[in-house]
Amino acid sequence: MLTALFGTDGIRGRVGHSPVSPEDVLKIGWAAGTALKVLGKGRQVVLGKDTRVSGYLFESLLQAGFIAAGVDTALTGPLPTPAIAHLTRTIRATAGVVISASHNPYYDNGIKFFQGDGHKFDDVLEQEIEKHFHQPMRTASDLGKATRMPDAAGRYIEFCKSTFPATRSLSGYSLVVDCANGACYDLAPRVFRELGADIHVIANEPDGYNINQDCGTESTAALVEAVIKHKANAGIAFDGDGDRLVMVDEAGNLLDGDKILFLLARHRQQAGILAGGVVGTIMSNYGFEKSLERHGIDLYRTQVGDRHVLEELRSRGWCLGGEPSGHIVCFDKTTTGDGIVAALQVLNAMVSTDTVLSLLTGDLDDYPQARANVTLSLDRVGRSSVVSGARVQQMVSEVESLLGADGRVVVRCSGTEPVVRVMVEGSDGELVTRYCRQIAAAVAHE
Repeated sequence: MLTALFGTDGIRGRVGHSPVSPEDVLKIGWAAGTALKVLGKGRQVVLGKDTRVSGYLFESLLQAGFIAAGVDTALTGPLPTPAIAHLTRTIRATAGVVISASHNPYYDNGIKFFQGDGHKFDDVLEQEIEKHFHQPMRTASDLGKATRMPDAAGRYIEFCKSTFPATRSLSGYSLVVDCANGACYDLAPRVFRELGADIHVIANEPDGYNINQDCGTESTAALVEAVIKHKANAGIAFDGDGDRLVMVDEAGNLLDGDKILFLLARHRQQAGILAGGVVGTIMSNYGFEKSLERHGIDLYRTQVGDRHVLEELRSRGWCLGGEPSGHIVCFDKTTTGDGIVAALQVLNAMVSTDTVLSLLTGDLDDYPQARANVTLSLDRVGRSSVVSGARVQQMVSEVESLLGADGRVVVRCSGTEPVVRVMVEGSDGELVTRYCRQIAAAVAHE
């Protein structure tokens, strides 16, 4: 079970408010450092961040907390979340820490943790941090030190390029890259250029406030427009911390995480390198599941969160999983969702088959799906009570009965934002939209 401090992907909230007030962040750094030492994990962490303005504050606070706990801290500056996972593993650090609120607006921030092997913290570590967080802060006798990692970006660029076959090139390919004014702003364009692509970059001028603003995985209108304008072979969009990917094909059609996963699964199957099936989540499209089934590929669903996807991949020995939101895990390449690495796998499929992107997802069935986010000024327990309330449950049951075997309803509390998420899918898009609105209204009035 996750603790009260942690959501589905680390700790996240509105800057200045619990659990990410300045006092909390300092305490979290100390608690995390103390927990690592108590559990015998070591005393060196890699600390990175995205481009939001509060990162300067959080970086100083976490650094101070770790040092007070007697833990050395290596600072990387702005880097994608998967870069921190990679560096943590390759320099054999105790843990990796990323200051980011992912796809959220600039006024939110958060903290993500990686173990020394590059995987997300497990429940034991999270619970140990929670325990120390609620204890008085004590300064260690053996204070830690802070250093900088000037070669961090270069190390990660070379790693990303290594996941693309050395015998192939992106020469002759035109790409539009949307960096979401986030952690990929400098690094991602360098990767694609060094592999030979002709690129057009948008949303690569972060100012601390424009991260994810009308750009990135959550807002692709500018990317679609640029792909059409430049007659590009593909458009690539990341979120603020670079662990999500969505793409746009040459005709301007959007490829979400499900479509990217389907493309990669089919390419690997045809190449004879698909190990097992695909891990998705309860939010994965039913049409995606049926399309995989038609090609003899199994889909296993987990709860929302790439952490759960990763845990299932590890337990099953499979290599490919992800979420519709764009977390794509190529487990034979990385230990976490990685937007750049996933994009390179898609581009490899295009190059190796000499096929335009639209044709690589041509036989994917995509069921109409409607989603709604209902904002509730309640803590997670309060939101859970709303979801389980009689009015909401009655409405869900009625809609499920009307949809029958060809539809699904998912109502859940977000683990990263103060909202309840509603998803309805089925064969009739108009009905799906109507039912989604009805359930969202029931949630709002519970």
